[in-house]
Amino acid sequence: MRSSRIASVFRSQSRLRSALHVVVVTMLFSAGTVIACEADQHVSYLNDVVPIFSKAGCNAGVCHAKAGGGQNGFQLSLLGFEPQDDYESVVKLARGRRVFPAAPEQSLLLKKASGQLPHGGGVRLAADSEGYRILHDWIAQGALSDVGSAPQLTAVEVVPRRVRIEPGGIQQLQAIAIYSDGSSRVVTTTALYESNAEAMADVSEDGLVKVHDVPGNVAVMVRYQGNVAVFTAAIPLGADVTELPEPNNFVDEHVFTNLEQIGIPPSPVCDDATFIRRASLDIEGRLPTQAEAAAFLESTDSDKRDQLIESLLASPGYADFFANKWTSLLKNRRDDASDITSNFAFHAWIRDSLLANVPYDQLVRELLAATGTVIGNPPVAWYKRVKDPKQQLEDVAQLFLGVRMQCAQCHHHPFERWSQDDYYSLSAFFSQVGRKPTGVRGEDLIFHKRGKATAKNVKTGESLVPMALGDDVGEITPDEDPRLKLADWMSNPDNPFFAKAVVNRYWKHFFKRGLIEPEDDIRDTNPPTNPELLVALEDHFIQSGFDLKELVRVITRSKAYQLSAMPNEHNLVDEQNYSRYYPRRLQAEVLLDAIDEITGAKTKFANLPPGTSAVALPDNSYNNASAFLQVFGRPNSQSVCECERAQSSSLAQSLHLINSAEMKGKLATGDGRAATLAKDEASVEEKVTELYLVAFSRQPSESELQTAIEYLNEPVTNADGECVDEVQAAQQNYQDLIWALINTKEFMFNH
Repeated sequence: MRSSRIASVFRSQSRLRSALHVVVVTMLFSAGTVIACEADQHVSYLNDVVPIFSKAGCNAGVCHAKAGGGQNGFQLSLLGFEPQDDYESVVKLARGRRVFPAAPEQSLLLKKASGQLPHGGGVRLAADSEGYRILHDWIAQGALSDVGSAPQLTAVEVVPRRVRIEPGGIQQLQAIAIYSDGSSRVVTTTALYESNAEAMADVSEDGLVKVHDVPGNVAVMVRYQGNVAVFTAAIPLGADVTELPEPNNFVDEHVFTNLEQIGIPPSPVCDDATFIRRASLDIEGRLPTQAEAAAFLESTDSDKRDQLIESLLASPGYADFFANKWTSLLKNRRDDASDITSNFAFHAWIRDSLLANVPYDQLVRELLAATGTVIGNPPVAWYKRVKDPKQQLEDVAQLFLGVRMQCAQCHHHPFERWSQDDYYSLSAFFSQVGRKPTGVRGEDLIFHKRGKATAKNVKTGESLVPMALGDDVGEITPDEDPRLKLADWMSNPDNPFFAKAVVNRYWKHFFKRGLIEPEDDIRDTNPPTNPELLVALEDHFIQSGFDLKELVRVITRSKAYQLSAMPNEHNLVDEQNYSRYYPRRLQAEVLLDAIDEITGAKTKFANLPPGTSAVALPDNSYNNASAFLQVFGRPNSQSVCECERAQSSSLAQSLHLINSAEMKGKLATGDGRAATLAKDEASVEEKVTELYLVAFSRQPSESELQTAIEYLNEPVTNADGECVDEVQAAQQNYQDLIWALINTKEFMFNH
């Protein structure tokens, strides 16, 4: 009884204590012992205690934090973004059992965190740790809240910001918190650290960076109380870079300068056969024909590579291939039979725009501000699929700005500066989109509703006007469509996201890896591997008038794009500096078309003209009828993320290529290539050369030619051991040879 009365007195007195240094005497009635404890320094709840919760992981999503109310019996806000709510939970909820100012060490908060009582999260704070001491002293001083009075954290800095570290080296980071009253303090031990490439460098809980032997640029995110800073390190390989290809353009200058600085010699420029196959697959999504490959290899024009790029950009195949990319990202999805009209119209609009080289900013403007019906204005089909303003803002931000806003719907973005207000202010641009049913089932008339554009922050209840990621777009009258203001802001040359997002996305298309990776996660804490190159590409794209074909042109004309995929003795481990071409498996549609090309078969698709290629399919519905497209990962247009397309290998893919009924049927088709070659009177050498030109855009080597001829000339016997008809035997042998070529990595990969 005496103990509880004294504890009650302490709680009452704590409300009257000032924020100055105090001496707190606590009495622990255990075995009749009285212990005196002096706290020499005032502990701030906001600036000392909350960071401890973050460092220990208490307010992480896997522990006690969850957007909207905590979890596991203890309510904390995610990453400590609501400190006052957390204070109420720590001090007042659970009948006040979590803190005991009369005897701090008996507080449930400390006993569970230190493992003295059972705790599902295990030991989070050792009893002799600095974090334990801070919490102990805060409780002893009365467990006061200073959320409204303490200096506010305004920024976090990391020292050093950028260094060069030799492989195997270390670097200790120092995190410094800057406050609104001009003060600063070292918070190295309570900050959180995360490497963006653990294969290149890892970082300890106390900010000690250890780099490995993978050369390039690595970044470490330093996070403290919702603010972030970034440390970057250049890890040199240190090899002697004496011979560099002569640059073709500014792309090469930036790529080769970086390679020279970190000491990674690039691979040589690829041969003509590799280039025509690579460029045709990357720009048109198809293999070069036998005639195209032969003509290119025979040409002696010094600028034949540039000529090839121009012919590919002018072709309908370019529009088909990139329309396939964009319509998937824009969710041109068929969920119902009635969707077919809007699907076809939307795909045709994207394709025709790309073929006509409509400026990218204009294309995006036509999409965002679309009004009318899908028949009269096909871009409105996007609003049919994406109806919720919140989904609209998230898709637009991720696809066109490279900013992932999903986290900010419920709380401050953990790795960025975006808040809930930023989220709902962006959604306000779509708040005046009106819909009216039409006479066509499933189709709406999209129009702009007159009125003030606003959006409500569901947490604060505040009504917000349209703001573009913190930028004021000016007053929007009730008669103005706010989407046009958003489009104006996006296409402004000073916009820090719009051009950067698309050039980074296209860079990844051609190089397998974005300068920022993932390509749609552009933020300060995810810096580019070659910042100067990204800025140069962005500036060039803006100056070109947002010309997508020019963007493709400047990338593919570069020597960096034309480097061989074969590594040298130094650059095998390089995965981010573009010292060589990074091979990648052909996309599902491209691979299906390539197999059709070499086998002479034709895949048929419902409601489409005969001969329609897989890269020209207008929507996702054809995946359901094609086991091949499903197995090889054609996306179903559910997401604006390129990650929906599966590019990894699987056993199912191998089995499909080796022994599926579909593959057998393509090889054995009556008017296919194997049947035609078996009847052709040309020499065996010419026939083998034809197959190699179609499959690899090159002549067979002497050993490849000899091996193929020997196999093709072998007699074929039936089950009874009798020789089969000569033409039938030849057809079977050619089927086997084509099957073998298809199942090589050289065929299945762009390299």
